Amino acid sequence: MNIDGVLNEIQDLNLSYMLLAQRLLNEDYTTALFRLKIDESLAQVLVSLSAKQLARMARTNQLLFRMHLDDADQVTQLTRDKREQGLGQTHASLLMAACDY
Repeated sequence: MNIDGVLNEIQDLNLSYMLLAQRLLNEDYTTALFRLKIDESLAQVLVSLSAKQLARMARTNQLLFRMHLDDADQVTQLTRDKREQGLGQTHASLLMAACDY
């Protein structure tokens, strides 16, 4: 893959993330704060951005978000054990909630 292709994918991913974050915040603010692992001041800024501002912000060569699973053991725990269908999401949520942000 060439550099331009990678940069385009990063920008597309950034815009998708920003639009999703804004939608989550507009639909259920408190839950979105938890799921996005952002503070209220950042959330208020994200909600206030126009589509043009989001697009401008997304046009960077760096990802605007980062994975919250910093520990390889967490990834292993999420992927190793086969859990009951109903408990798998609960287990993942508990592990994700334990991540620092």
